[in-house]
Amino acid sequence: MADELRRLAVNRSYYSGSIADFCAADVDAVLAQMARRNDFDLTGTQREAWIEQAQLLQEILAPYHGAIYLEFTIPRMGTRADAVVIIGPVIFVLEFKVGEWHFHLRDLDQVVDYALDLRNFHEGSHEAYIAPVLVCTRARADRCFMPSEVPDDHLFKAARTNAQGLAATLAGILKLVRAEEVAIDSWESSSYKPTPTIIEATLALYRGHAVAEISRNDAGATNLTRTAASVDEIIRSARRGGRKAVCFVTGVPGAGKTLVGLDAATKHINTKDELYSVFLSGNGPLVAVLQEALARDRLRRGRLRGEKLRKGEALSEVKAFIQNVHHFRDECVKDPGAPPEHVAIFDEAQRAWNLKQTVDFMKRKKRIPNFSQSEPEFLISCLNRHRDWAVVICLVGGGQEINTGEAGIREWVQAVERSFPDWEIHVSDRLTEAEYGAEREIESVRARGRAKFHSDLHLSTSVRSFRSERVSGWVKELLDLDVDRASASLKEVERKYPIVLTRDLQRARRWLRGQARGSERYGIVVSSQAERLKPHAVDIRSPVNPVHWFLSGKDDVRSSYYLEDVATEFHVQGLELDWSCVVWDADFRHSGDRWDPWSFRGNSWQRIRSSERQAYLKNAYRVLLTRARQGMVVVVPEGDSEDPTRAPSYYDGTFDYLRRCGMSVLKS
Repeated sequence: MADELRRLAVNRSYYSGSIADFCAADVDAVLAQMARRNDFDLTGTQREAWIEQAQLLQEILAPYHGAIYLEFTIPRMGTRADAVVIIGPVIFVLEFKVGEWHFHLRDLDQVVDYALDLRNFHEGSHEAYIAPVLVCTRARADRCFMPSEVPDDHLFKAARTNAQGLAATLAGILKLVRAEEVAIDSWESSSYKPTPTIIEATLALYRGHAVAEISRNDAGATNLTRTAASVDEIIRSARRGGRKAVCFVTGVPGAGKTLVGLDAATKHINTKDELYSVFLSGNGPLVAVLQEALARDRLRRGRLRGEKLRKGEALSEVKAFIQNVHHFRDECVKDPGAPPEHVAIFDEAQRAWNLKQTVDFMKRKKRIPNFSQSEPEFLISCLNRHRDWAVVICLVGGGQEINTGEAGIREWVQAVERSFPDWEIHVSDRLTEAEYGAEREIESVRARGRAKFHSDLHLSTSVRSFRSERVSGWVKELLDLDVDRASASLKEVERKYPIVLTRDLQRARRWLRGQARGSERYGIVVSSQAERLKPHAVDIRSPVNPVHWFLSGKDDVRSSYYLEDVATEFHVQGLELDWSCVVWDADFRHSGDRWDPWSFRGNSWQRIRSSERQAYLKNAYRVLLTRARQGMVVVVPEGDSEDPTRAPSYYDGTFDYLRRCGMSVLKS
């Protein structure tokens, strides 16, 4: 196993070897080896850059012993670090900008991102000293920077140097570190356990990576791969036997349900494949963000290959793979024939519309007065048009219905029972739990032997936060008013996943900026009912474009980085941030021993009395509190005694409750 892992580490780079062997090698031989491993056409510019880098590194590294890896791949990010060099106790991550005169923020973020990837996801690098270095070969000496302090977390601030200063930079950092040398054989055989964002995962799967390559493989998260394999087998079995089946995959927030669906869809992306699949979601922001990210990546990779591709063409390609479920539904309304896909994966299936919502929509918007099916029943009927076989995969989150008219999973089960008696039902063995709201229906199909139960169809471990798997459990305890358990869980969570509380939004903004490194994304999220945050310059009615919010860089005022535009549960469900700021308004107040849900109407707060709407608001805060991968700050404003809509009493109870649950107050 160790030899296999070592080969994987070596194969991750275009060139690898000892520093001694590298320095003794002919540059042309090094270049030839790299060119053979290159996935794209080797342009003259790239060739000259590699030659200059190799010559510079051979000159500078000659006095040292260690190992070097050129064009070291970062699968989670779909990119390659120019060089990873291990000397003594330090792992140097080098990014070269040959011929560049200036140090740009995007390039600094890039090299820091590579270093963070190693530190966070490569076991052999967790405790090692890692030094990111940006080399702009022609930069002025007075613009260079070398860290002078050893960081507590062993990850140095990014050094900036030119070609002439690289030797002194490496030597200077090595002088700072007094520690044991990195054991290179052990480092090479260490496992890589990435936890990509859903955007990174989608890009990697679309490029052809397997789910195992871009997900953790430790015992706590192994069922992600098992679940993907189980879904794949259900699909293949249905095709072999000429049967039709519906499959329910469950999981805690952040466990990777969407990743399982994307894995199934990307395996069969070719329209000529008999297992051709489509990934469908009613989550408009998620679909828009993933389609845009895929299109941008397709353009970038196309340019590297010398292809002439327009943005519209790239978008057209990816829209065949990931679609808005409502667009799919509308096409099936227009065309009574069987859709081209035999497999449809429905993300967040619990959010499909119930009968009333669907009938009302069809009557008002589509002018179909006699429509008589709920959205789940109609969507299954579309796949049922195939005469041979079909599979519907429902990805289900418990307690995540957040909008009026969402049917929950109960309607899916009832639809199969009512209208599709010949369809097989494959069920996660956790679907009977109360949070999924389908206990009676599942027990009914179990009693009559209609359902096959699979433990592998449940994802029990959150992989959103690689720092702590217990965040979603803590959020559930917090919202369920279980103070003792929430307080105990937070002590475990906080060891690696900071959660702090404040009443000052500006202080929260400073905390976010101070925590994030490289291009780690951060932003402010609020409830869609948070109407009285305007005095804090937080206006939920100001339109936010989720594509810009999630994909644009630090130089774009529309991005989450600017901490100006805020996103609600409708924008962020299914997506994530590295660091989040949750601003808690008076819409969901803690009072005594309960939560009091309110809605702001006109000029005053109105109590929400509908149990359904109360559940939606609670679920909205569940979504908001589970968006961050690395840590969060919660802001509960102090209110204003002179503003009857923001009375301090509306906020104090919530702040006190969160403190009782163990949240520490952010100090100035």
